[in-house]
Amino acid sequence: MLCGKIFYYFFHSSNYSIYYIILLAMSGQFIDRVKVFVQGGDGGAGCISFRREAHVPKGGPDGGDGGYGGNIILVADGGKSSLIEYRYKHHFTAPRGTHGKGSKMHGINGKDIYLSVPVGTVVKEEDGSVICDLVNNEQEFIVAQGGTGGRGNTHFVTPTRRAPAFAELGEPATGRWIELEMKLMADAALVGMPSAGKSSLISRLSAARPKIADYPFTTLTPNLGVAKAGEYSYVLADIPGLIEGASKGKGLGHEFLRHIERSAIIVHIVDMTGSWEGRDPVEDYKIINKEIADYSSELASRPQIVVANKTDIPETKDAVEKLKKYLGDKKLYCISAVTGSGIDELNMAIAVKVKELRAKRVVKQKYEKVWTIARRKQEDFSVKKLSDGIFEVVGAKPVRAVVQTDLENEEAVIFLQHRLKRMGVERALAEAGAIDGDEIRIADRCFDFENTEGLMDEYGELD
Repeated sequence: MLCGKIFYYFFHSSNYSIYYIILLAMSGQFIDRVKVFVQGGDGGAGCISFRREAHVPKGGPDGGDGGYGGNIILVADGGKSSLIEYRYKHHFTAPRGTHGKGSKMHGINGKDIYLSVPVGTVVKEEDGSVICDLVNNEQEFIVAQGGTGGRGNTHFVTPTRRAPAFAELGEPATGRWIELEMKLMADAALVGMPSAGKSSLISRLSAARPKIADYPFTTLTPNLGVAKAGEYSYVLADIPGLIEGASKGKGLGHEFLRHIERSAIIVHIVDMTGSWEGRDPVEDYKIINKEIADYSSELASRPQIVVANKTDIPETKDAVEKLKKYLGDKKLYCISAVTGSGIDELNMAIAVKVKELRAKRVVKQKYEKVWTIARRKQEDFSVKKLSDGIFEVVGAKPVRAVVQTDLENEEAVIFLQHRLKRMGVERALAEAGAIDGDEIRIADRCFDFENTEGLMDEYGELD
């Protein structure tokens, strides 16, 4: 009991956040939000090679392509219950593709790295925008793509260039930080004040065995259980107790309110004894609903089943009547999680409501097993004037062309110049006001602008 009083003091003191961290450390290994850095593997370089065999005249180029870099793929795993494995390891980089070889031998693709996450994990960018939502078991998502392999010199043979002495470099992969946020997948969520009897109820309805004691905040992490009522079954979540101010970061509840976002039904447990600091059950009911509404107005509109717990105690009759009067036409389920009275009726009511909501659920479009990050159209690019005499070209295709060019190879640079011209980069620069000698920046590389419009392009067909 002393421990409960200490917890109560901690969560009502101004320095509650420090004690919250301590409680998380005490609570075990439940981690539901992490940040990780993911990066695909670089692509392998293409090969510069020429076929030289006895009795084979004019063998020509035979350089193979570089291999693709590996991907970082997230996989929803129904056997995972937290993100604990990413608590200390935050960086993941896929292997690069190997370089191409002679005799048109292609490089080996880098192996993909699969990262298992719990079902119900939301993947977000650093700015909070959602990348994907892994809600189905074994659903996969490519969160970091590997770079493409460079082409070997066999790809650059033309009637006017019989022996190209250049090949493409592999495309470097980019890395980024993402946030993984786990949200429990439950049909119904138990909410209420600390010590309202949520843990006792879930242990009655399912095989879950959460910690139960006579002091507040015994539940420090959400618990899941599968309940069965006749021919129906549903998943029930026990959320740590909420207190006034939870939606603004007070107590434990604000960290776990997200776990009821996926629940179709909210089962609101009200302690009719008012045993915790002499509270009024009706006020408790109002406070919890206000915190839910402050957290999410959409969440507050979910169907709610109100349960009056601990009604086996005779002194609760007046409190029960007061709550019934406040609810009006809304049904109040009177139970005792300790004795089991009223449990069967409540269990069936939850199961029937879950079944009704499942039947109304809209069947969403089926997606491919592997999701990929949409890239900008390769043809899109733009020209920005940074200052007098300095321009920047931004766009996937010209940037990719530059980073895959060996700028130490004169023949490769000439090919790049004509390749950019065919893309329309030179024309766009001229229209933006660039003149000969201006500095052009593409992918952190600098070039001198030379307008060749109207001149014969001997590599015009070599894109």
